[in-house]
Amino acid sequence: MTFSFKKFLKTTIPLLIGIGLIYYQFSSFNEEELERIKGYFKNANYFYVFLSIFISLFGYWSRAYRWKYSLNHLGYEPKFHNSFFAVSISYLLNLTIPRSGEISRAVLLKKYEGVPFDKGFGTIVAERVVDFLIFLLFVITAFFLQFEKISAFIFSHVSPNKIIVLLGIGFVGLLFFLFLWRWAKWPIILKIKSKFNGLTEGMTSILKMKTKWKYLAHSFFIWFSYLMMFYVCIFSIPETANISFDIVIMGFIFGTLAVGFTNGGIGAFPISIAKVLLLYGIAEDAGTALGWIIWTSQTLLTIVLGLTSYLLLNIFNKN
Repeated sequence: MTFSFKKFLKTTIPLLIGIGLIYYQFSSFNEEELERIKGYFKNANYFYVFLSIFISLFGYWSRAYRWKYSLNHLGYEPKFHNSFFAVSISYLLNLTIPRSGEISRAVLLKKYEGVPFDKGFGTIVAERVVDFLIFLLFVITAFFLQFEKISAFIFSHVSPNKIIVLLGIGFVGLLFFLFLWRWAKWPIILKIKSKFNGLTEGMTSILKMKTKWKYLAHSFFIWFSYLMMFYVCIFSIPETANISFDIVIMGFIFGTLAVGFTNGGIGAFPISIAKVLLLYGIAEDAGTALGWIIWTSQTLLTIVLGLTSYLLLNIFNKN
């Protein structure tokens, strides 16, 4: 196996950022606050944490099951256990190199089910487009539910004049991008166009599926399970047990964004949860504890399920 400096950077930089965020978060607490955080962990109601893990398993199952619809549309019928193992392993690998799990899913499917890599990867890209659109619905919903709080937060940190300038720069940038997209013949633009056409084809294939409504139903169920996984955990700590559901959605959104910021959200996820809840009057030490309880439980599930799936994948496919 040859050393890849590029892969090394992709793994190391997000990890170092995550470690830096952990140091930044905990260095801001005094000894009394740190003791309270330890107390939250010690006295948490872990029934809700295990319930959260149980709900997450349904998300894994649904993602593996949804995959079969797009593969069946292409004429392939992989065994469900292989799809489930590949999905579980992909989550594990995403903890090392962000987004490497998507490639691993296509590689494993080619090895154990004979599905060509480009076709398998195409179905995964299409999934990501659908997932992004559903996540966008969460963002829009949260924006309308919490418009006053969001607008007050923005205007308290950024002056109206700066917002106007930023919007103007964004508009000019959009016009410049559209000009390049339409007329530029640069290799990088042509490459981006090619990738974008692949995404369009992936989305079109979903719309042409005979089972597209089942596919979309599973897509919404996957995100519903993610949200419920997050929601039930708030009851593990008394200080967060009474927060409203719209605040839960806000925390869920920022937590989801944080997962893509570092390796599996290390450091970034707990700090984002703490900062969001702080806006709604939840003490930062309580928000920090909740963020770490959710992140730790889900990361342990990812590691255990990923390693188990790796072992079972070889056992189930001995021949």
